[in-house]
Amino acid sequence: MQTNTVAAAGHTLSDAALAQRIVAGEPGAFEILMRRYNRPLYRTARSVLRDDAEAEDALQDAYLLAYRKISQFRCESSLSTWLTRIVLNAAIARSRKGKRRAQIFQLDGACEPGNQPKEETMDDAVAPEQPEHAAQRAEVRRLLERKIDELPDGLRTVLVLRALEELSVEETAAVLGIPETTVRTRFFRARGRLREALSHEIDFAFEEAFRFDGARCDRIVSGVLARLVDAATGDA
Repeated sequence: MQTNTVAAAGHTLSDAALAQRIVAGEPGAFEILMRRYNRPLYRTARSVLRDDAEAEDALQDAYLLAYRKISQFRCESSLSTWLTRIVLNAAIARSRKGKRRAQIFQLDGACEPGNQPKEETMDDAVAPEQPEHAAQRAEVRRLLERKIDELPDGLRTVLVLRALEELSVEETAAVLGIPETTVRTRFFRARGRLREALSHEIDFAFEEAFRFDGARCDRIVSGVLARLVDAATGDA
């Protein structure tokens, strides 16, 4: 099945129907599932691992497990919630392998010591973005990703699920296995910390904007002195 055909077919299938087709061994059905959930699940894995390559590997591990376990999906929760749980477990397992002595991400623990506790579709038909605009957007995206990565584990994953993947409080609580009040608290704290971190970056950028460095100072002084000499010579 060609990629565009798979994508077209995917839009017409419900999650339950798609799961049934995968269980029945229909060619291309699992590809539809992966293309439907690739981006949100990748973001979820990366929120735990904070590494692009590790997140991709964890997502592949999760997909393999989901394929083997898809017959156990009973539609008691949404397919996205079921998949997200698998991805989180795969990411946590990979995190434990890579950092055995480091503090492990906790689904139901405190977000840090001492504290108590759908994707928008882009229009491919729009005019190509100007290179300078693309570069600016890329820089802003890298800044945002870096500041999200710096958040504590518990805050970071809640923020990704709630803000980026637009899961409801109830869905996020179900995925992480934590109370809804904890989801609300962590999301509030995560947004506050992210806002503060970005504010500091902006303040620093303001200080650096239109810098009057030594080279510019020398250039202006030299230019004025040269013009004064020219003027004096002309008056003589």
